[in-house]
Amino acid sequence: MTAAANVSGALAPSPLPAGRLGVRESAASAAGWISAGCYLAAVAGANWASTYHVLVAGPLVIPLGACVAGAAFTARDVVHDALGVVGVFAAIAAGTVLSAAVATPRIAVASATAFLLSELTDSWLYRRWQPRGQAAAISGSNLGGLVVDSVVFVPCAFGTLTLLPGQLAGKALATLAAVTVAIGVARRQGVRS
Repeated sequence: MTAAANVSGALAPSPLPAGRLGVRESAASAAGWISAGCYLAAVAGANWASTYHVLVAGPLVIPLGACVAGAAFTARDVVHDALGVVGVFAAIAAGTVLSAAVATPRIAVASATAFLLSELTDSWLYRRWQPRGQAAAISGSNLGGLVVDSVVFVPCAFGTLTLLPGQLAGKALATLAAVTVAIGVARRQGVRS
């Protein structure tokens, strides 16, 4: 008998021999790695877009990176389910390193600080809300994560809070879209939502 990480990240006995995952475990692992790739792409894309692109929508100035960053929170939740706490922290660390490669130093530092704090908040809230169902866990954790991320990122990256309303709006819209997709997928797979 081998040990496998369960959803909470703790080790639990697994009836599968080492190196021989069952179909369900293989699918979960593949989903975890695909989600980790999506998470890293969202982190890199958000930082690149924040450096170079803004959208003006009436009174709101929305860094386009905010729209991309919103998807990162939901991808992180899927990584958490599939790869556990260790997988989440590895993805957060990789995302932080990736940020430094694709953004200006100021954006990279602001992003690293904001992502670290917001992802820890998101991860903690996600674990706390899981007993209430998938929809509640994803929605509640993403809301907490996007607020922390925005409140930390905007003043560090841009030196002002002027962009905070646009940042919150962009992340909220992207998060809403990502949460809707994640809940739809979970329902199709029979996960309690």
